[in-house]
Amino acid sequence: MAKDRNTHAHYVRPIRRILVGLLVFVLLALFLLWRIDSPRVERFRAAIVDRFVPNFEWALVPVTAAAGMIENFRSYNKIYEQNQELRRELQRLKSWKEAAVQLEQQNAKLLALNSVRLDPKLTSVSGVVLADSGSPFRQSVLLNVGSRDGVKDGWATMDGLGLVGRISGVGKNTARVILLTDANSRIPVTIQPSGQRSLLVGDNFARPLIEFLEKPELVRPGDRVVTSGDGGVFPAGLLVGEVTKDLDRRLRVRLAADYERLDFLRVLRSRNVEVIKDPGALLIGERSAPQPPAPEEGANDG
Repeated sequence: MAKDRNTHAHYVRPIRRILVGLLVFVLLALFLLWRIDSPRVERFRAAIVDRFVPNFEWALVPVTAAAGMIENFRSYNKIYEQNQELRRELQRLKSWKEAAVQLEQQNAKLLALNSVRLDPKLTSVSGVVLADSGSPFRQSVLLNVGSRDGVKDGWATMDGLGLVGRISGVGKNTARVILLTDANSRIPVTIQPSGQRSLLVGDNFARPLIEFLEKPELVRPGDRVVTSGDGGVFPAGLLVGEVTKDLDRRLRVRLAADYERLDFLRVLRSRNVEVIKDPGALLIGERSAPQPPAPEEGANDG
């Protein structure tokens, strides 16, 4: 058995060498054939291609498919990179859009703030709403204006739509505004067109209550509510909102001010109220001291 194996190996090696030599010879011949520049050789090459290449189309299918896969992968990779770039560009555009929307909203609020019609005698100072740092009031905001701007306690504040609240606490650079919705807020109002006077009372809800109304039957939902000016707390005629009814049939006010977007507020400089020291003198006027009657003529004649 060992002899047969040695004999088989003895014949295989020479045959392998002969086949490799023939393959090298054929390849060298084909190389030289394709490199020779001659009309006859060119015709011979064309004949060989026409004879054998069409029969090997099935062998070129995997090569063509592999080339197509490579090309598709390159295209997919390019499309993926373009998609990522478009995503980044879209994100940048979204940030610019958000900034533009915020600027548009701020511009609209400032325009609305400037278009509110007030008493020409009333002057105002505008401030930006800051983050609330906490206070004993549950419903309040901070403004970036204070005593340096002449702001005083009790002055009314408005946004571009209606009354927001009043100043309650003034610092040098900031002032706190207690909102109409706060439980500590009480302002006198007038309900139009009935002319009923009442008190707007905050209860920490979005719509304050209407209390101390003399004739509730004259008030209807949708009636306009403005400040009455009673007591000199606020100037008269400032828009507050409109009357509504809650589920308990109690009258409330839907505030005209946009409490969800308080960005800018206008602080109204109230006129100083003259202090009355002598109410009686105001009603009947000051009377001069009584003068003695003039002596009659001839009274002293002896």
